Amino acid sequence: MKQTWRWFGPQDLVSTDDVAQAGAEGIVSALHHVPTGDVWSPEEIRKRQDEIALLRDGAPSGLSWDVVESLPVSEDIKKQQGDWREHIENYKQSLTNIAASGIEVICYNFMPVLDWTRTDLAWRLPSGATCMRFDLTDFAAFDLYILKRPGSEADYDTALQEAAARRHAAMSAAEAEQLAGNVVFGLPGAAENFSLEDVRAHLGEYAAMPEETLRQHLVDFLSEVAPVAQDLGLRLCCHPDDPPFPLLGLPRIMSTEAHYTAVMDAVDLPANGITLCSGSLGARPDNDLPGMMERLGERVHFLHLRNVKRETGDVRGSFHEAEHLGGDTDMVALVQAALQEEKRRKAAGRADWSIPFRPDHGQDILDDLGRRAQPGYPSIGRLKGLAELRGVIAALEPRVAAE
Repeated sequence: MKQTWRWFGPQDLVSTDDVAQAGAEGIVSALHHVPTGDVWSPEEIRKRQDEIALLRDGAPSGLSWDVVESLPVSEDIKKQQGDWREHIENYKQSLTNIAASGIEVICYNFMPVLDWTRTDLAWRLPSGATCMRFDLTDFAAFDLYILKRPGSEADYDTALQEAAARRHAAMSAAEAEQLAGNVVFGLPGAAENFSLEDVRAHLGEYAAMPEETLRQHLVDFLSEVAPVAQDLGLRLCCHPDDPPFPLLGLPRIMSTEAHYTAVMDAVDLPANGITLCSGSLGARPDNDLPGMMERLGERVHFLHLRNVKRETGDVRGSFHEAEHLGGDTDMVALVQAALQEEKRRKAAGRADWSIPFRPDHGQDILDDLGRRAQPGYPSIGRLKGLAELRGVIAALEPRVAAE
């Protein structure tokens, strides 16, 4: 399992020096400054590779760009409106340019409007560490009383509506503004630019779209780009919905094992694969992560290893980011399933037998609390997670090899 680390580019407050010192073997990055739908040029790809290759003092970092996360899919493609056909052609050209650079793994998602959703980006734990959290009552308060989405009442039972009303009534204006900002932060590139009216407009464009239509749009997209990826020797891997249950009336199509199986079967090419994110999928109690790795492992091209602690037993409920070995997902069993899949691949002669993973997210601890890096992506919190995962891998590898 190749140990990688997400890096957001030169503006990231966690530097390549930090990554190298953490002992990561590769980098997960993207060209976040390139507008969604545009082509990633060979020059921009090479520039990012050059940035990754150096430490701040100009010395070699020993790191390479191993995984693209993500090559974003435009809202036009998801809705099949506007410039969606041009965007698909641009996506194919970007894949061609990425392949020419030597990168083979491309993570993407097909979530409408929001890339991810949290209500608190720095929730204080009893230890004094902070983490990201999704509080269902806070979210309902945002939806019902701040966003005021038409028809939102139908998504919440009476008890939750009443709890949300009390929660909103107790909020100061500053707290309500902060909650809205936290939720809107999940809009791609829009943390400081999108108003609530913008959010309402985006949601309105999906109001009449059922899950079946969005799923078909994903299949249509993959029918175009997966054969190109296959010919180029690339591995596409779709990230799950985060969180993996319906929000804001938006369709959810990559939240369960059944969702993934349907899309893998619909475009049955090795290049059409999965980013198995244990944190996103683990927010649902009915998702069996080790089992998913065993059953879908042949198509798992990338692993996000993180953990969440569910605060209720409901499919849709509150949760927070836990320590990597401390949440509700059995991380040891998941890693063991991944190592067993690698063993099968190696025996079959697959060149892609090593599955890249990254210690996804982490709690802000120690100096992280003053650094205030990208929410969910602290330096020391991820270093701790990577160290814990390394220990699990080191303990399990001999056992798996001997089986």
